[in-house]
Amino acid sequence: MFMIKRIAQAIMVMTALLFSATSVLATDLYSVTGLGTLGGPYSEGFGINNSGQITGTSYTRNAYFPYHAFLYSGGSMQDLGPPGWYSEGYDINDSGQVTGVSHFVGNGDHAFLYSGGSMQDLGTIAGTYSVGLGINNSGQVTGYSNSNIYVGREAVFFMHAFLYSDGSMQDLGTLGGTFSAGYDINDSGQVTGHSYTKDGDHAFLYSDGSMRDLGTLGGTYSVGLGINNSGQVTGYSYTSNAYFAYHAFLYSGGSMKDLGTLGGTSSEGIGINDSGQVTGYSETSGDTATHAFLYDDDSMVDLNSLISDPSWVLTSATDINDVGQIVGYGDHTLSSGVVRQEAFLLTPVAAVPEPSAFFLLAAGLGGLALIRRKAVFRGQYTKLKKGSSNGRPFVRTSRYFSAPPVPPRYP
Repeated sequence: MFMIKRIAQAIMVMTALLFSATSVLATDLYSVTGLGTLGGPYSEGFGINNSGQITGTSYTRNAYFPYHAFLYSGGSMQDLGPPGWYSEGYDINDSGQVTGVSHFVGNGDHAFLYSGGSMQDLGTIAGTYSVGLGINNSGQVTGYSNSNIYVGREAVFFMHAFLYSDGSMQDLGTLGGTFSAGYDINDSGQVTGHSYTKDGDHAFLYSDGSMRDLGTLGGTYSVGLGINNSGQVTGYSYTSNAYFAYHAFLYSGGSMKDLGTLGGTSSEGIGINDSGQVTGYSETSGDTATHAFLYDDDSMVDLNSLISDPSWVLTSATDINDVGQIVGYGDHTLSSGVVRQEAFLLTPVAAVPEPSAFFLLAAGLGGLALIRRKAVFRGQYTKLKKGSSNGRPFVRTSRYFSAPPVPPRYP
């Protein structure tokens, strides 16, 4: 009789816990807004500022010069209209200034600064090519550019990270190799990126005139992709896994933390805000799909589990602002049934549930199992999938990589 009473009490407790947990899960924690396109088949969002303005790239109707940088603001997508043929927008500051790359007629592909309705060519360090990848609230830009270094009478071209400020482009050098690239910059002028070293490519933090090697998660390759105003860096690194797994990391206080995955082999951190929240993408269990994630409070959450719109599969979250809005791109099923890759904006509509709610549920179930003298509870919480993907989706990782360790898209 006593045992039956204990079991009944446990069931009542678990019913309450299940109701509480499912109530949290039923909440639509983010609203999702599709940004549309500039008339072409797809778009990608790369950067967002604290006003919710977004930059990225979209295909247009023009078959010859198909993709242009855009500025999304107030519900509409503005074509930034390259002076040449094509352009891509990679980052935006709180003043609405945009940086990226554009083909300038007569000059080739150069980094640009879009401000006040016009696109300015930022030039190069000493060569013919440059791309702007990060911009801070002072209008300073980082990226990379080729440099002409003469060996004897022949010019040898190397790519170096740069810092553009007050009308001039400064070469940031390397960690000892021949290549470096800057990917993001904070309001103090600190830059993160990666550089060749004698031990492989390593993420770096450039601050006060010097470039510091951030190391790896045990492998030979790491890249810093995002930095906040506290100097925290996110990116990805190869691990010591023999199968070349790469994981998102958070570098803070002098150490690099492995953020794990959503159950798959690899993940990548791309954006970080001043609260230390990280966004990116991760392969899911079985490496059959790539999903956007939010890392917060020591937990990585599949963003697809935090929206209720079944027409979306969020594949990569590229940036997050200090309000918690997230930009990225995913597979969007239109009302016509056509599936296209489209830029999205996620806006918080409720507080994200703390992982402790799920741990409490699991603990309660475990206690019930002990009372009933059954085997240890072996179930695990599985997030609901919002839609499905036909095979592994193509992801332009980190905005400018096709897949590690392939070098940057440009050149």
